[in-house]
Amino acid sequence: MKLSDLGELAVRNLRESFLRNSLTTIGISVGVASLVAMLSLGIGLQQLASRRLMKSGLFDTVVVTSRRDLRNFGRDEERTAPAPGESRVLDEPTRLEIEHLPNVLEAYPDIRFITELRFEDKPHLTMVAALPSSAKSNDAFEALQGKFFSSDLAPEVVIQKVFAEELLGQTPKSGLDETNVAQLAGPLLGKELIMRYAQREAAPAAPSPAETTTPGGDRGVAGAAYSVISRELKLKIVGVADLDPESMRGPTRARVFLPLKLAESLHVMQPTDLREISRAAGSQPVYSSVSVRVKNPGQIRAIEDAIKKMGFNTFSILDATRSLQQFFAVLDVFLGIFGSLALAVASIGIVNTLVMAILERRREIGIMKAIGASDGDVKKLFFAEAGAMGILGGIVGVILGWAIGQVINLGTNIYLKRQALPPEHFWSVPWWLVAFAIVFAFGVSLVSGLYPAGRAARLDPVQALRYE
Repeated sequence: MKLSDLGELAVRNLRESFLRNSLTTIGISVGVASLVAMLSLGIGLQQLASRRLMKSGLFDTVVVTSRRDLRNFGRDEERTAPAPGESRVLDEPTRLEIEHLPNVLEAYPDIRFITELRFEDKPHLTMVAALPSSAKSNDAFEALQGKFFSSDLAPEVVIQKVFAEELLGQTPKSGLDETNVAQLAGPLLGKELIMRYAQREAAPAAPSPAETTTPGGDRGVAGAAYSVISRELKLKIVGVADLDPESMRGPTRARVFLPLKLAESLHVMQPTDLREISRAAGSQPVYSSVSVRVKNPGQIRAIEDAIKKMGFNTFSILDATRSLQQFFAVLDVFLGIFGSLALAVASIGIVNTLVMAILERRREIGIMKAIGASDGDVKKLFFAEAGAMGILGGIVGVILGWAIGQVINLGTNIYLKRQALPPEHFWSVPWWLVAFAIVFAFGVSLVSGLYPAGRAARLDPVQALRYE
């Protein structure tokens, strides 16, 4: 039987029992819609998590630490890495070496220190951290009140919401009573903070190989020396951030942020200066960690391996999200299983529809076989009818599943808006899911047509022609 004749005959047979075949197709559509809706939710949530991580500035970042810092020296390093005392120092030449690795956008040092900030003659002890200009795209600054730093050397600061409440003498609130960041920014923007800090300044080398300490604060070991000088700097508050741009740093999070170049020019005394005095810390800054931004998150693993070969420890958000990726994989499997249940029920409807068609068309089948149609031709006819219902149901089901997702997404965003939260798009229907849903519906329909097609092919043409 020609393919064109087979298709024409299948379409004609489906039209004859239009209502029954339409209901069966609708059943397939509902099954595909539930499958698409479930998987779209899982994919959308995964993409939402990825977007938030990307905007956090951490998803494409590798944090590099020295193995000389015993706090970052784990069991794996104990077996494979050199002893901490023999490891390389994470200094400025090393930072430049890392920055010139392939696919690295920038490598900036982690400069942070606890110091006193005076506001309206009242002292406030807090941690200050430096941020590069690229941090402006961090999602923590999406709702920034005021502005970001005007330049890399501007004597300006962006403060975190909790510190803003402290400056104004307010008690931090949470939940529905939480203070709006705009209310905090009003009386603070443009105001002045006076920062007192300890500046490290290079000094002439001490003549003695033993460590010396001068009354003026000079320290030196074997030709390396520096002085510690108390300094003050006037800073202008230009922005108040609602979220914490350092939410991944745990207890060492800062609440006041300076431009990176300005912080580097201050030469603030760092804990690493004390640990690395014997390695000429007075002439080259030594960092506790360096953040490395890569061009593509997919290249993080290769860059981590390259930095480890240089003798340093690395950490990236990908290391911490392996369990999260596993969770989403399991979630997608379970959502796919539950979504497929409705399609499995719909397949029973296909079997029922085609079996009823056999009983109604016994004489037709008998005539077909009497004029030369083979058992294979009869099977192909029923497979064509089942496949047509599957493809049509799959297409309608994809459209229905997409519409359900859009309605739910719209309703959720209306709720988020009423709660004064930003809208989110957590429903995604990629092209591969559309193709998979239609092919899956077609495959389930063909499997459902196996029994009816086999039963129709086994009919005795003589008995079929006698059937009334």
